[in-house]
Amino acid sequence: MIELSHINKTFRVARRNAGLSAAFRALLHKEYTQVQALQDVSFKIADGEMVGYIGPNGAGKSSTIKVMSGILTPDSGTCLINGRTPWKERKAHVREIGVVFGQRSQLWWDVPVIDSFELLRDIYGVEDAAYRQNLEEMTELLNLSELLRTPARQLSLGQRMRCELAASLLHAPKILFLDEPTIGLDAVSKVAVRDFIRRINAERGTTVLLTTHDMQDIEALAGRILLIGHGRILLDGALSELQKRHSRVKRIAVEYASGRFMPYPGLTLQSDEAGHAIFTADTSLLSVSEAIAHLAREAEILDLSVSGATAEELVLSLYEEFHI
Repeated sequence: MIELSHINKTFRVARRNAGLSAAFRALLHKEYTQVQALQDVSFKIADGEMVGYIGPNGAGKSSTIKVMSGILTPDSGTCLINGRTPWKERKAHVREIGVVFGQRSQLWWDVPVIDSFELLRDIYGVEDAAYRQNLEEMTELLNLSELLRTPARQLSLGQRMRCELAASLLHAPKILFLDEPTIGLDAVSKVAVRDFIRRINAERGTTVLLTTHDMQDIEALAGRILLIGHGRILLDGALSELQKRHSRVKRIAVEYASGRFMPYPGLTLQSDEAGHAIFTADTSLLSVSEAIAHLAREAEILDLSVSGATAEELVLSLYEEFHI
């Protein structure tokens, strides 16, 4: 169980103007600004749950992960993870968590991956039998057999991320924090990482908190999302409920041979070029069938498709709603 209650964290950030003279003045008199990274952050995550943690850059996602990992100590508030306070009981706490930062590595750069794994085994005090079993499982699930003897610096980004995931799970943690785990990956690597995370959650019951800007990750993995903005939790709910809430707007793509589209209540023309038009239909004002009937009266339709809001459009609408 993860439980955060009224967590606050402020950073003191040095500021100065550009230029050599400003740099000299800063040596004698530094100016600081207080940045409120987290403001009254509270939420609970049950064992075995997969949660997407979303928000724009600088919203407080990584700061929250660092508090839960025991890296940062908050100014106030409480955080209990499996009954422990992360920054007070760090050694016991880190034995039960795995952390992957997409832009940072826990692998030693110039040595083969297997050497990094064995060093992590010693750091976490994993028994040899458990280590061998976990290594064999990770190697099979993530297809690492050809990578273990390769130095980390010679791996592609996708290969390194697979090794990072394995490294974070060698000690069989109960909780996995993933901070942008698919950043920069190609489509094939993203699918492989998502499939692996789903499998670990289903087979081991691993609790997963995922922060990402890739909404396909959220759709594929998370049944619940937390939205953070300006350091505050703005929304906590099931992804399916949020999709229903915004499902009244449909996207209609039309290929047509001739005709001209006239305005119609609830139907908004987004683009119209070279016989291809895109509309949005507000289903609270008209039904989809009514919208299609109107378009068919206006033009000679060659092809037509209807789709709901994409995950990116859903998140954008949430950002606009909460002014973040």
